[in-house]
Amino acid sequence: MADFTAASKPLSIAGVSIKDTFAEAFDMKATRLIVTADDRRWCEESARAMCGFGTSVIACGLEIAVEQTLSPEQTPDGRPGVAILAFGMSGKDLEKQIPRRAGQCVLTCPTTALYGGIPGGREVHPKRVPIGKSLRYFGDGNQISKQIHHLDADGRSRPVRYWRIPVMDGEFVCQHDVGRVDAIGGGNFILVGRTMQSVTIACRAAIDAMRELPGIITPFPGGTTRSGSKVGSKYAALFASTNDAFCPTLREVTSSELPSDANAAIEVVIDGLSFDEIAESMRVGITAACEAAASEGLLSISAGNYGGKLGRHHFKLHELLHGTSSPSDSGAER
Repeated sequence: MADFTAASKPLSIAGVSIKDTFAEAFDMKATRLIVTADDRRWCEESARAMCGFGTSVIACGLEIAVEQTLSPEQTPDGRPGVAILAFGMSGKDLEKQIPRRAGQCVLTCPTTALYGGIPGGREVHPKRVPIGKSLRYFGDGNQISKQIHHLDADGRSRPVRYWRIPVMDGEFVCQHDVGRVDAIGGGNFILVGRTMQSVTIACRAAIDAMRELPGIITPFPGGTTRSGSKVGSKYAALFASTNDAFCPTLREVTSSELPSDANAAIEVVIDGLSFDEIAESMRVGITAACEAAASEGLLSISAGNYGGKLGRHHFKLHELLHGTSSPSDSGAER
């Protein structure tokens, strides 16, 4: 159980200082995909390929990662599956990137099928992301479409179109298109420690705890990034550059946010389907990190922001750890 000290400032968990600051996040568009296969290994191989090179929209087009592992009872076709969340800066980014990744990484993988994972049909989410709509042409005229009625959570029967595309192990089944929703990218917290070992322990504890939560992904390698960035650069071609305030080697030449005994800082970046889901993941991750690494040299928890100029979603560390943070804190009602 976390030991929260003081009601306002200062705040600590297990002796680790929680800075009175906020993480600044921004609007994104998102979709959820469900990949299934005959066995767990094929399913995971396909998902790993689809989520590759999906850490940051700065260069990757999408931020994409596995959200949850699904049992056969949780998938549309009763086979092992995974749910994948994909985030883009615009609907056009999703429409461009998802069919490419699906075609190269799911269509190619033996026994797989691909479905939408956003509840509600076209009436609920009229803006769609194509899958089978684009991939069907690979069937060279031999593809077949099938419309099946499904009951939604509200009990309404809605038609869903699927495509059966002939391939060398039989057929690739995929949904015609999938819904997209408003989402949030860039939730974050920064772990500051005496050594890289202390920060590593904290990172892994945080990510392991957050992995159990729905509605969020941490798209960077291992869920974390050492190359946290700030907006702007001395070089005109770049719109982001190293967050020098958290670089230990630059402590003497910049306005540092690091205490004198800190030698490493690592950032956890979170994309989520809602403000509340990101806030909960931050609370769970920060608490787990502090409890696991306080005795190992974890010194403090901070967050990355740009003075409120980048994004309208502000996750205030003290408030979310006390359970009082809400979208209205920054005028960011959904």
